[in-house]
Amino acid sequence: MADHLEATTETVQHVCNMEEVQGGDEGGNLLSKKQFSEQNAFNLVHDELRIAIKVAMPSPKRLMHRFLENTKEVLYPDDPLRQFKHQPASRKCFLGLKYLMPILDWVQDYKLSYLKSDLIAGITIATLAVPQGIGFARVAGLPPIVGLYTSFLPPLLYGLFGSSKDIAVGPGSILSILIGSLLRENIGPEEPPDSFVRLAFTATFFAGLFQAALGVFRLGFMIDFMSRAATIGFISGAAVVVCLQQLKGILGITNFTKKTDINSVMHSVWADPDMWNWRTAVIAACFLVFLLVAKKLSNQKKKLFWISPGAQMASIVLTTIFVYITHAYQHIGTVGTLKKGLNPLSVKYIYFHGPYALKAMKIGLIIGMINVMETIAVGRTFAAKKNNKIDGNKEIVALGIVNLTGSCFSCYISSGAISRSAINFDAGCKTALSNIITATLVMITLLVLTPLFHYTPNVILSAIVFVAVIGLIDVKGAHFTWRVDKLDSLACLGAFFGVIFLSINAGLLIAVSISVAKILLHVARPHTAVLGIIPKTSIYQDIQHYADAIQIPRILIIRIDAPICFINANYIKERILRWVDEKEEYNGQKLIVQYVIVDLTQFNESF
Repeated sequence: MADHLEATTETVQHVCNMEEVQGGDEGGNLLSKKQFSEQNAFNLVHDELRIAIKVAMPSPKRLMHRFLENTKEVLYPDDPLRQFKHQPASRKCFLGLKYLMPILDWVQDYKLSYLKSDLIAGITIATLAVPQGIGFARVAGLPPIVGLYTSFLPPLLYGLFGSSKDIAVGPGSILSILIGSLLRENIGPEEPPDSFVRLAFTATFFAGLFQAALGVFRLGFMIDFMSRAATIGFISGAAVVVCLQQLKGILGITNFTKKTDINSVMHSVWADPDMWNWRTAVIAACFLVFLLVAKKLSNQKKKLFWISPGAQMASIVLTTIFVYITHAYQHIGTVGTLKKGLNPLSVKYIYFHGPYALKAMKIGLIIGMINVMETIAVGRTFAAKKNNKIDGNKEIVALGIVNLTGSCFSCYISSGAISRSAINFDAGCKTALSNIITATLVMITLLVLTPLFHYTPNVILSAIVFVAVIGLIDVKGAHFTWRVDKLDSLACLGAFFGVIFLSINAGLLIAVSISVAKILLHVARPHTAVLGIIPKTSIYQDIQHYADAIQIPRILIIRIDAPICFINANYIKERILRWVDEKEEYNGQKLIVQYVIVDLTQFNESF
């Protein structure tokens, strides 16, 4: 059949390209070359369409069989259970453990030459994790020691259960500001003092539970409903919010708003400029320049990846010594006492029932989804650079285990932040052992070094957070989205301005709403095209995109670039009928369309 149609196309093309014309129409009138070619082309196609070609139909399948087959294809496209087929019970148990704990897989092939790279990456991330852990905990409104707890246990657990070689797990800026704003909306000033921390642990617990369920039931594809453009707008807006929040520490303002919108923040900053602390402003100005220059050097040359985290740790050490020697702690805020020791149990602080449990479920669902989106995006980005691939659902299960366990040991939500993971990648990490090395060094800090942070000024933590977050404002990505897809850029702008001028919740809602609306628009109003043949080829293309494409008179060839379903069936019918009417007025002549050929390549069988 394919050879038959190809021969027909070649014949039609030959006729359409004829140089000389001899003949006329049925009335004896002479025809032009183009009219004669089109007339003969139509006659040839007309004859070919009369030939009946019988194709054997597949045997019908039962409804339940089709349902199970399609469900398996949707939820298990990679067929993860195929490795268990025809295996003895002991082998199946080992394969199950390897699937749950990827460390059992890569540790068998671990080479001693990898240790140097993993060690360098782990040490580098540890120097970054300590100051950022304390700083991000303050962004979330939690005690600084909780940030160190979250920099210890989650990387350790991810080293055991995570499959990505490049993701570095710990507290992140976006999730910290998100959980902090959501907690403040649900905790009033009249609530007990420990309610804030307890609700944070509870929200982390439910986020981990949601993530684990999402991964086990292979529902990771749900995160793709938020487009890349909407994600860029949301993260960029949240980054601006985090930067604005750091003005509290940079300017030494004591009475600062708990809201995140730009109007409230600017009102707090300019309400009483006399309350600004010039000492913190000077320290911030000096070290912001130092940290930004160090970050630029690290970004320009990959071999200098260690400069930025080293500069952050050096800033902590220098400012702590300076504040202690000059007694500046009498005039500026400091971290204060940090409790020595590893993560204490926090199961008793988790709300498993009551109104707080319902609030925590809602918060957990939001932060859990954002956590998954951020971590999977980071993992896929760096895996692609090494020509590797990661199992998204397996990563989601690992995140669920990390956050479920972490919530029971005084940790709040953790993720694979892009800035930390980028440094891990540039440091040349080979396996997830770099996370375990980072956790080991943070553990030593918790056991021995926490008293040294007593005089660390809050202003340097604000400067570190500011420098870490400002790079998340993706101007190039937003500009590229505008050039490629204007509708997608609307989602980007809507999410960005929603976060800045309304709230993080509103920005997230706008981002998801526009993304889903775009999907529905493409389904309900699919792109359709009239096809014509390209001269001197056997290719049919959209006549709107190819000016040389030639239509065959009285034959309408249409391509529908989406599956047909109940949402768009009526639209497609009306569109075809309109094209038929336009075709019948071809070049000002009244021609009857005798055949309509519809290209249904995009059509797929549903349940």
